[in-house]
Amino acid sequence: MSQRTALICGAGIAGATLAYWLGKAGINATLVERAPRPRTGGYIIDFWGRGYDIAEKMGLLPELKAAGYDVRELRIVNAKGRRVGGFGVDVFRELTGGRYVSVARADLARLIHNKIEPGFATLFGDSIIRIQQGEAVVDVEFEHAPRRRFDFVVGADGLHSAVRRLVFGAQDRYEKYLGYYVAAFAVDDYRQRDERVYVSYEMPGKQIARFAMREGRTLFLLVFAADQPLPIDPRDAVSQKARLHCEFDRGGWECPAIMAELDRCDDLYFDPVSQIRMDTWSKGRVALVGDAAFCPSLLAGQGSALAMTAAYVLAGELAAADRPQAAFVRYEQLLQPFIRGKQEAAERFARSFAPKTQFGLFVRNQVTKAFAVPLVASLTLGRLVRDAIDLPTYST
Repeated sequence: MSQRTALICGAGIAGATLAYWLGKAGINATLVERAPRPRTGGYIIDFWGRGYDIAEKMGLLPELKAAGYDVRELRIVNAKGRRVGGFGVDVFRELTGGRYVSVARADLARLIHNKIEPGFATLFGDSIIRIQQGEAVVDVEFEHAPRRRFDFVVGADGLHSAVRRLVFGAQDRYEKYLGYYVAAFAVDDYRQRDERVYVSYEMPGKQIARFAMREGRTLFLLVFAADQPLPIDPRDAVSQKARLHCEFDRGGWECPAIMAELDRCDDLYFDPVSQIRMDTWSKGRVALVGDAAFCPSLLAGQGSALAMTAAYVLAGELAAADRPQAAFVRYEQLLQPFIRGKQEAAERFARSFAPKTQFGLFVRNQVTKAFAVPLVASLTLGRLVRDAIDLPTYST
């Protein structure tokens, strides 16, 4: 029997995790990534739950802890920089039994990719333009590489998935916009630094935050409310920056200085806060994983961990099944109820993520202060932190 072949579209967290586990199962996977090189942008994520368990199975924890940040506090400040809310991050460590780390999203993807066994092909700077399914194979046409044939194809290419568009239809059929936009960028030598503290300034319907990274880098995260999706192309950095200036130029705290840094950055992440809601994540010999299938949104706080969890399950089912279609069915049966619960929790949380009134901000700030009481933290955050799913153990 010849070795099975797979094409994974997207070399980020979901795609690299899937490639790792398929390799362990003896399935020959090729990664194709639209970006010309591994991505370096994005934001700091809090990583815990079943994704942390998968990272441990992959032997990633030493590197992950070395690359991660030991965040001490989330501090909410007013226009004059005075603390008005927040809490110590130790509350998360206690709720997760210490199985928690904050890490740059790009660093997590890099560490996973480094674990992929040598010999796996990655086609950077290319993309899929056509997928044609046959009875036993999938024919794929690329923008640059020659046409190739695979046993199955997996779209791990994020919120704006090309595989989902080609096989399942336009994005607006599946995207559920949650009323916010998020932007992130990093610069060198920003003057203000608070080591191990995530500092956030908030106005009605907006927040702007910074975090001091290694080697003199500072990461900024900006969130603002918008009633409707904006007519801004995902690749139009000029329009994206103009909109951020419109939202934050008149803000207090360090807004003027941060907006000046925005103008000199050349790697801006800018996207709607949206979910992908689909009844099925597969069609024939093509499946979706991670944000391409179920993007829980920034508000879920677990997008990367959920992507790794889903990739692990999908690879395990593909290794155990004779036909990819059977594996896809089992993959969905195991994960869809769990993922749906995470999406619904994130949607509920959206209402308090960036309150749209001064009173809403005041109430939310008082609630965060109350997290210093262990019982309050457990009752409020415990349900969000726990992953109520038992994962299968696969032979890979």
